[in-house]
Amino acid sequence: MSPDTETGARQIPAAQAALFAGARPHMQRLAGRTIVVKHGGSTMARGGRLWEELLVLQGMGVRPIVVHGGGPEITAMLNDLQVPVQFVDGLRVTDAAVLDVATMILGAKINKRLVAELNANGGKAIGLTGIDGNLLVVEKAKHAQDLGFVGDVVGVNVALLNQLTAAGYIPVIAPLGIDTAGQTYNVNADSAAAAVAGALQAAVLALVTDVPGLYRQEADGQKTVIPRITPAGIDDLIAQGQIKGGMVPKVKGCLAAMTQGVERIQILDGGQPYPLLQALLTDDGCGTTVVNEVSDAR
Repeated sequence: MSPDTETGARQIPAAQAALFAGARPHMQRLAGRTIVVKHGGSTMARGGRLWEELLVLQGMGVRPIVVHGGGPEITAMLNDLQVPVQFVDGLRVTDAAVLDVATMILGAKINKRLVAELNANGGKAIGLTGIDGNLLVVEKAKHAQDLGFVGDVVGVNVALLNQLTAAGYIPVIAPLGIDTAGQTYNVNADSAAAAVAGALQAAVLALVTDVPGLYRQEADGQKTVIPRITPAGIDDLIAQGQIKGGMVPKVKGCLAAMTQGVERIQILDGGQPYPLLQALLTDDGCGTTVVNEVSDAR
């Protein structure tokens, strides 16, 4: 910045001033609101500076909560231990041996690594699993095939999360849950993030993934990213078979969160520079935005 010759004040360059001015209405809309960010295990190995984006948003008055995955690291450990790896409809079949590994990787290794990264860069993060404080109460997942210790979230300790975010903490949550009998369960991270966002009626649920967003396949076979779509539009894509396999329960979980009061869903490519800030603080956005009406303001 250059000094003002008459007042001695520092002047903001025009380009930066324009950026701040464009971001201001988005900042005002999000100030004091909760956002839930799902940090996918597949995106962690790609680098990125998600911690920096979270701290910028928190500095603007946003209350971020992170739910992280860890699938690739769980699979790598299971392979090292020669424990069979099996998925059904995108969900990991979880017997007692797999649950032990998932608990170790999610609750200890990855969770504490993310917390340490945030804290080392000036944040005030606190690591939790869904077991702590009955944060994520679950029931055994209902599925045509027995998935073992895989849980569906039926309760979220909203009071605990609100206390932490009000005190300036960034909760970082590992997707493990507990039932009323004290049994631990593995929980799909997308489903856990959607449950947390829905329970808190978050302003935004952001899924930071390894894809640019939701695609539409055109008549010529080309795939194009859909910038904005409604829940009805997603239902159409599922009916057409354009959203299929393990992606179906993920997007349905997101849509369920919207029925609970989440205003919008962001599906973002974690390999892009500052995807969260692009999505939340610019008019053009980033990735795919799911809103109740396509005309909804950003």
